[in-house]
Amino acid sequence: MSPAGGAPTAGCLFCDIAAGRAPASVVHADDEVVAFLDTVPVNTGHVLVVPRRHAVGLVDLPVPVGEAVWRAAHRIAAVMRADPAWSEGVNLHLSDGEAAGQSVGHVHLHVIPRRTDDGLRIVEENVPARPSRDELDSVAARLVRALRPGR
Repeated sequence: MSPAGGAPTAGCLFCDIAAGRAPASVVHADDEVVAFLDTVPVNTGHVLVVPRRHAVGLVDLPVPVGEAVWRAAHRIAAVMRADPAWSEGVNLHLSDGEAAGQSVGHVHLHVIPRRTDDGLRIVEENVPARPSRDELDSVAARLVRALRPGR
């Protein structure tokens, strides 16, 4: 879990950016989130939306703050989609945990403008065979049970 109260964490680059202690090309800022250009962009205009309060992963992020992250990403993506000069599509991507490829220990949502010919491919490699409907229904039932209120 993150520090008590989600206070900025010493040595966290995204906390430093959110607090104005580290440089960033900011495209949006409000009381809950800051959005800035990725320094290693997939495509021009690649934005990271981060909560101002430190949260390592989704489990550390209060739902209202997560909603603020999504609202900012939604607004940025809508602007990109509205102008063909920006993009022909948009990917929203969040990696939660090292196994998922999270590279910075502060939750962040990527807003990636896409063009048909940009060469970026999100492919499913080394995945097992497609599950049967029974297997899918079994997994769905397990998630439904886990999502029940009071759990």
